[in-house]
Amino acid sequence: MTDKPKSKTPAPQVQVIRKPMGAPVTPGAVAPAPVVPIRKTVAPTPVARPTPAHSSMAAPLPPRPSGPVVSSRPAGSKPAFRGPPRSSGPRTPPTPEAIAVLAQKERVPARIAKGELEGKMKCRIWKKLHAEEAKRFEQAWTLAEKTPGLELADAFGIVQSGMTVEEYRARRARARKRESIKEARADVAPEVIDAFINARIAEKTELCIVMGERTAIDVITEVQPVSFTGERSGKIEKLHVVALSRKSTWESITPKLERDSKLAQKPAQVSRQPSRRPVSDPRAFVEHQGKRISVQLRNGIKLTEPLLAVGPFDVLLGAEGNELFVPLHAMLSWSPAV
Repeated sequence: MTDKPKSKTPAPQVQVIRKPMGAPVTPGAVAPAPVVPIRKTVAPTPVARPTPAHSSMAAPLPPRPSGPVVSSRPAGSKPAFRGPPRSSGPRTPPTPEAIAVLAQKERVPARIAKGELEGKMKCRIWKKLHAEEAKRFEQAWTLAEKTPGLELADAFGIVQSGMTVEEYRARRARARKRESIKEARADVAPEVIDAFINARIAEKTELCIVMGERTAIDVITEVQPVSFTGERSGKIEKLHVVALSRKSTWESITPKLERDSKLAQKPAQVSRQPSRRPVSDPRAFVEHQGKRISVQLRNGIKLTEPLLAVGPFDVLLGAEGNELFVPLHAMLSWSPAV
């Protein structure tokens, strides 16, 4: 038989404690712990690092959940009111009647009422932002409602100007007349009258120039927009001229002229504003060309002659070769001859 090997008993572990060199050995004393030197820690200096450039591509959105969406609103709570849904179709424009009704109700101009009906700024907001203008429109609406036939635009003009209704209407009438006179002058051709004056200049014809309180014999050398230039008299303002003709023509008709004694002593003044003159629209004469008319001039002279031609500012009376040049501003009145 083979003998089994005997198991060895493990040796006990022994801990070896080593003492520092040079330390005295005292029986029963515990060796002190070694002294470790303290080192100061210096914080590292921060170093700027380049910031990576952001990618121009947007980050992809997370995928939407495929399951049903669960609301975070607590059970039993009411949903917040978000107003009626907006219509996708075009908004119906407001009618003039609806605009007028809202403007009168809110006492605002029509443009503001129209804006509210189109979904823009409300009238009450406009009145808060423009309190001074809103106050004047309030006064204008009150004035328009009190005055029959007065429109809101005119009422607002009266409030702005501080005039009375009568003063404002008179000024508006003059303004309309000024526009009418401009249109009238543009509608009438000036060629015939210009040809008469230019022919007298070219021929150096001796003319009789009748003015308010005197008469001058002269030769016209030039025509300016507001004056004539005489060979002897120099500058003669057109507004001072009452009539103009050849010297021979005037001498032949002078004995037969009718005169108003009051105007002969004190001629009527000429307003520099055409809208304030008694006669300023040349279109009224056009249909009477070739017919006799009677004209009362501002220095008292009354002429009754055939109407030869009409220009924007003047007329020609008389007969061919014996024409009388009469400016419209020199007339106090006129009428067809009986």
